Amino acid sequence: MAIETIKVPDIGGSEGVEVIEITVAVGDTIALEDAIVTLETDKASMEIPASAAGKVTAIKVKEGDKVSEGDVLIEVEAEGDSAGDDKSEAKAEDTAEEKPEAEDKPKAEDKPKSSSGGSEREVPVPDIGGSEGVEVIEVCVSEGDEVAEGDSLIVLETDKASMEIPAPAAGKITALKVKEGDKVSEGDLIAMMQSAAGGDAEEAEPAPSKSESAPAKPEAPKAADSGKAKSAEATSSPVTAAAVADEVTGGSKVYAGPAVRRLGRQLGVDLARVKPSGPRQRMTKDDVRDYVKNIVTAQQSGQATGSGIPQVPAVDFAKFGEIEMVKMSKVKKITRDNMSRSWLNVPHVTQFDDADITDMEAFRKGLKADAEKRGSKLTPLPFLLKACAAALVAEPSFNVSLHHDGEHIVQKHYVHIGIAVDTPNGLMVPVIRDVDKKGLWELTDEINEMAKKAREGKLMPSDMQGGCFTISSLGAMGGNGFTPIVNTPEVAILGVSRAQMKPVWNGSEFVPRNMLPLSLSYDHRAINGADAGRFFTYLNAVISDVRRLLL
Repeated sequence: MAIETIKVPDIGGSEGVEVIEITVAVGDTIALEDAIVTLETDKASMEIPASAAGKVTAIKVKEGDKVSEGDVLIEVEAEGDSAGDDKSEAKAEDTAEEKPEAEDKPKAEDKPKSSSGGSEREVPVPDIGGSEGVEVIEVCVSEGDEVAEGDSLIVLETDKASMEIPAPAAGKITALKVKEGDKVSEGDLIAMMQSAAGGDAEEAEPAPSKSESAPAKPEAPKAADSGKAKSAEATSSPVTAAAVADEVTGGSKVYAGPAVRRLGRQLGVDLARVKPSGPRQRMTKDDVRDYVKNIVTAQQSGQATGSGIPQVPAVDFAKFGEIEMVKMSKVKKITRDNMSRSWLNVPHVTQFDDADITDMEAFRKGLKADAEKRGSKLTPLPFLLKACAAALVAEPSFNVSLHHDGEHIVQKHYVHIGIAVDTPNGLMVPVIRDVDKKGLWELTDEINEMAKKAREGKLMPSDMQGGCFTISSLGAMGGNGFTPIVNTPEVAILGVSRAQMKPVWNGSEFVPRNMLPLSLSYDHRAINGADAGRFFTYLNAVISDVRRLLL
């Protein structure tokens, strides 16, 4: 058995890169392209693949070590014996000598070097399972593009599958040799590429073309040339037909290239769940990253995930008529997430009632002149705030929150009430503090100030925190009732609809009364029906006769 060393390949010129993980152990049997170590720079983490298959006999680095290109990582006992290797090598050399056309192909050392020290190399079509005359259906790069190792260069399509051909190394595309519609076979030239980092041309030999005879498996180089050959192996990372077929089709309908599938494996993503955005429904790295980002964001915001609720299917609305895509504002996104979280996590119960506000409205209108002298406008909202504050004090089971440990209820001894305000940017809920300790005029001024700040987009985060209860009023916008969603971590919310004059039976006759529809939604985990009944009854009584606030 031949012992081969696997070294750090071209890593973009970085020096002293930290080894953060070793993914193999002595005695492990590894396959070509298996990850052996993980390196981390200031900008990214990268896995180093095995450039040879076999049994790990020695590990030359440990976690925390600093390595650079060419440093030895591990030693492996390569598959196949040394004698067989010598024969294969000799056979390959003889075959190469017999084929004169191979001599016309320029060698790596004959290629011009760039001013930055990088070398130019050919990128041929790799082993594609023996298929001939395969159509190029997409060219993913342009001349001058910088590509990373594994980035897709072109997409080929046979009768059975589509496959992406990845870049064998990082670098710059200096020339494209194919275009869409061309027919190519193994060994045909795709592009010329200038390597990303300096290194002599002889250190990166071109991949074998179809006119060259090469061993089916990587062979052990002679001792004298071992360092140079192994460096080329580690840098080139050749792609086989089996690898291409596996990476592109993966036995599923997912249309993704090798680099995308590798990223998916690293992040533990089921690519069948990711929506592709690339041409011809091809999945990109950004699609995978966005999928993971959305999951992390949902978890951090408390949005329920993994609940088994089927996703709403995607619909192409453009096929029905003209449409316009309007970007959601940040406020609307926050509202979307908060409402989804509340609706999915809170078992809602909503109770309805009509409050007789005839006397309250008469009292409010009687204060109109006083309000004008103060330069303010007295609406029904300050009265509702005072009534809700009194009800929260009288029925403290509503002035609570569920603790995140699931074992406790947080009883609050302060009364802060949020008021939902419609703004050009979306719904915002400023919080009025210590409502139970303030009078009508003070509440009126504070409501007007908060509403103005909300509409001008000047509310601070602290202005919208600490609420115990929320009032959402549709007011003159209409409606006879609605079911407001609890604004967690609060446990209840009051919905207020449009007041109407209705005939009310007083025991001897029907009389016209000004009735205000109320909708009380609450979290049934914290509040039971009896608590809600007492709260609603008290609230109704106070609204109907504001003199009760003095008791």
